[in-house]
Amino acid sequence: MSTHAPQAAQAVTLPTTLDEAVAALTAMPAAVPVAGGTDLMAAVNSGQLRPAALVGLGKISEIRGWQYLDGHALLGAGLTHARMGRPDFAALIPALAAAARAAGPPHIRNAGTLGGNIASAAPTGDALPVLAALEATLIVAGTGGARREVPVSHLLAGMDVLRPGELIGYVRVPLLHAPQVFLKATGRTGPGRAVASVALVLDPARRGVRCAVGAIAPMPLRPLDAEQWVAQLIDWDNNRAIVPEALSAFGEYVAAACIPDAAPGEDGTVPPLPPAVLHLRRTVAALARRALGRALS
Repeated sequence: MSTHAPQAAQAVTLPTTLDEAVAALTAMPAAVPVAGGTDLMAAVNSGQLRPAALVGLGKISEIRGWQYLDGHALLGAGLTHARMGRPDFAALIPALAAAARAAGPPHIRNAGTLGGNIASAAPTGDALPVLAALEATLIVAGTGGARREVPVSHLLAGMDVLRPGELIGYVRVPLLHAPQVFLKATGRTGPGRAVASVALVLDPARRGVRCAVGAIAPMPLRPLDAEQWVAQLIDWDNNRAIVPEALSAFGEYVAAACIPDAAPGEDGTVPPLPPAVLHLRRTVAALARRALGRALS
């Protein structure tokens, strides 16, 4: 701990276009981009971060809306949680709207942005499992007007990091026109902060189920085997019917895949999971079971 107040940023730049923001970050390598500031200001106030300069993204109108493009929604990284929670957006991407409405108290939803949720990559970020389940793609802006696409899962896993001067400009999300569900369980770690979350989307065109579990690991987890298993049990030609027992089995499958049993000891016995971990596994199982049930209902 320190008794000294965090130093104020020495310079603040307010670009009006995405390329101007990239140019500012390139010219000032020590600068930090800021949109809603919900994570950044918490780090500054706690003394963990003392930026030499800030590049504010709030005046870049091009990244604060969305548009349709080739069967996808192109979402600006500056979209706030509050804006994504509105009914017109919910009709477009229901699971992402549900995650946005669950992101925290009103002042967090009004300030926090989609791009900030991705860039900070906090495990409890509500949008992250939804974007993973939707298999969203990021459009990253670089110097000289360059644009490159990165699967959101690659960025969150550290497989493809942002380069110096780059910014997340847009998020490309497939429009599935099918049921989507986001559920989360909260604890006492903060207002609305997830202990575990589950995003589940149906893909009737491919007769597939996509599921992502958030908050329990550094990045959202995809139980691919559980997805493929349950997709084969759904009667896609008969109102997506499924036997009730399969719902419970799916929940257990997802939970076991994301929170596996402990490794066997030297004597070959498997030690029991600690009570807290066992409770978390049960929570994930319940969320996955309910999410699939709601999507199929």
